[in-house]
Amino acid sequence: MKHLIALLFLFATLQMFGQKQIVWFDVGLKAQYGATGLYNKAIVDSKDYNYKVSTGYSFGGKLGINFGYNGLAIDVMKSTAKQEFEIANGTALKTVNWSALDVYALFRNAKNLGYFEIGPKVSFLSKAEDDVDGSTVERTSDYNKNNIAGVIGFGANIMGNDGRFSGILGLRFEYGITDMINASGAASTVNAPLRDAAVYANGYKKSNPVFAGVVFELNWGVGYFGKAQCGARSKFIMF
Repeated sequence: MKHLIALLFLFATLQMFGQKQIVWFDVGLKAQYGATGLYNKAIVDSKDYNYKVSTGYSFGGKLGINFGYNGLAIDVMKSTAKQEFEIANGTALKTVNWSALDVYALFRNAKNLGYFEIGPKVSFLSKAEDDVDGSTVERTSDYNKNNIAGVIGFGANIMGNDGRFSGILGLRFEYGITDMINASGAASTVNAPLRDAAVYANGYKKSNPVFAGVVFELNWGVGYFGKAQCGARSKFIMF
């Protein structure tokens, strides 16, 4: 993943200087909230459990490296998510909770006070636990510490538009590419995430984290590289 981020930086740099466009930077504060989940086809097909709509949230910051209408947005956010399952006979509610540090590297196109973004997210899992009717057990050892997801989003400015300050509201959708459960958690003696062998009677299935919700940004323009006069060397100019 480090190599992918480095390639994105290289691509952005080549675009900046190859097209001789002004490079400008912004920073921001971000928060997002919405539906979270842990999609597993075996659980979906099971008659013993019902999925419940679950929610989660994230907060953190952003660095934007922009050239023209395009740019690279790097978000670092602390996330908390969960997936609730109702046992079909109604005897208990089981919740899988997890928290992580998420790093996004997204290509962003911003034009006409709107934006579109797409790219990868790497999640560094910090904790995972089960909760059965209020009784909590830590299960971090059943989960992969690093997980990758694909991200797509879009939105629009709702305040400010001069490049120095803006408030942006958007929608973001994420789907985990990698299995959150590691080899030990997937073992037949464990059967994570529900720890129920009957769920995998027809074979093991991956558990993919998902998110769909709203994201809000407060952005401040920092400055740009430009020339103060004809023929002068480029320098950083504060907004």
